[in-house]
Amino acid sequence: MFENLALIDGLIVLAYFGVVFLLAWYVTIQERRAKKDQYGSSDYFLGGKNVGWFVIGASLFASNIGSEHLVGLAGSGAKGELVAGQFEILAALILLLLGWVFVPFYLKSGVFTMPEFLERRYSSSARNYLSIVSIVAYILTKISLTIFAGALVFEVMGVSFWTGAIIVVLATGVYTILGGLRAVIYTDMMQMFVFLAGAIAILIFGLEALGGWDGVMSTLQTAAEKDPNLEAAHFFSLWRPGSDPNYPWTGIIFGAPILGVWYWCTDQFIVQRVLSAKDISNARRGTIFAGFLKLTPLFIFIIPGVLAFALAQRGFIQLSRPDEALPAMVTQFLPTGIKGLVLAGLLAALMSSLSSVFNSCSTLFTIDFYKKWRPEATEKHLVLIGQVATGILVLVSLAWIPVLRSMLSSGENSFYKVLQSIQAYISPPIAAAFLLGLFIPRLNSRGAIWALWTGFILGMSRLALEVLNSDGIFTLSEGSFLYRMTTMNFLHFAIFLFLLCSIVMILVSLSSPAPSPEKLVNVIYKRPEPGKSGVSLRNPDFLLTLLLIASVIGLWLLF
Repeated sequence: MFENLALIDGLIVLAYFGVVFLLAWYVTIQERRAKKDQYGSSDYFLGGKNVGWFVIGASLFASNIGSEHLVGLAGSGAKGELVAGQFEILAALILLLLGWVFVPFYLKSGVFTMPEFLERRYSSSARNYLSIVSIVAYILTKISLTIFAGALVFEVMGVSFWTGAIIVVLATGVYTILGGLRAVIYTDMMQMFVFLAGAIAILIFGLEALGGWDGVMSTLQTAAEKDPNLEAAHFFSLWRPGSDPNYPWTGIIFGAPILGVWYWCTDQFIVQRVLSAKDISNARRGTIFAGFLKLTPLFIFIIPGVLAFALAQRGFIQLSRPDEALPAMVTQFLPTGIKGLVLAGLLAALMSSLSSVFNSCSTLFTIDFYKKWRPEATEKHLVLIGQVATGILVLVSLAWIPVLRSMLSSGENSFYKVLQSIQAYISPPIAAAFLLGLFIPRLNSRGAIWALWTGFILGMSRLALEVLNSDGIFTLSEGSFLYRMTTMNFLHFAIFLFLLCSIVMILVSLSSPAPSPEKLVNVIYKRPEPGKSGVSLRNPDFLLTLLLIASVIGLWLLF
């Protein structure tokens, strides 16, 4: 079956699949036996709300790791763009915001989904907006790119693209349908160890072949002397000037956190894990643990990309383009046995991401649409609908594969960039609605709806103009307002859109009646009672938070 792998490597990959299914089956059976006839929607969609901090943190990290890490971050390292790691480092701080600011409101309100929280704070219209935008965005971005990356991993093994894509979708879909969120987060925990081990193996073998860190630096310096367009210093610099077209420091500091708040604090795909926690303490501690884990991609994905470039300069591997950095190291460099471990790790990362999005989509559909349509539905019936919804997503994903293959083969790089930029265009209004909604009681439903739709229309207009202008279909006059808005750095555009949506929300809210006090119960920030904020040197969570912040500052100073 695996034509390009030695027998031992193929057996390791098959063993990985076997362990994943056994673990998913075990946790599912254990949960159903414990609950018996009481097993319901809370158990299927939120893991029974009794999950501990370690599993939550591991699942937050594992479900986040996707194709943009395995392909994009390693490719960024090979291009000398260590600065791309800023998104990972900033995520550690945003996770603290999730744990300390957002988690208490989410758990006290008892919601299943993020759109449900928006309904509690604003209205059903706001809920419907976020539900629809989230499901469509998941299908077009997370699911599609993850399937494509998984198929590429199988191609490395000698399995055809189509066969690999089908295996990834069906294998992930089966255990997600059977076990729900509990199966997803426990397999995430195991998969975290697998892909961390694989990534660390790449780092160790790469450094050893190049003669350690000094060998890497001398190779980069030699390459920079030969190529005037190459700056060796950029390979290990997290900061770029404000004029940089891709990652200006202004965009990193002020724009990237807006995307981070949307993704880490308001996206169902991520927040569903903390909703499954036993209590606020376990949820918060899970986000802190995940914050520490988010510091590792700089070392296990980006720096291996730098090593791939150095290995290519020394003739150890052939590298035709930066995005091939990780696959090239796996296929051309790693020894037998280790190769199987690394490939299993890559599949672990992709399958954990795909299972998470399957489960999140089915939760959104079941709770935000079906349950509202059929409020009398029993708990068992809701579980069944969630399983059916996941099954339909699996079929939609399979049907999407030919379209995706065609789009990527005709312009892989541009399509990838379009998918990544979508986050910058849809996240600002959602981040504004959640963040400002927690701290400004005067904001109401009308203001939120105006802000959400204003942001959506402007964001999608920017995306459409960007694509049309780049393809030459619609040429913008250089220097015009539309041209400046379309060519503005995407992080700077996110800042502009966030500020505009915030202004719209505030002005429209002030021009209409204030929400009733009953509407704001458990969904608005209140100053905690003395001694109950958790901010104390006696609280280990607070001490770990300070340590994480110090670690981030240390990395900023080091690089």
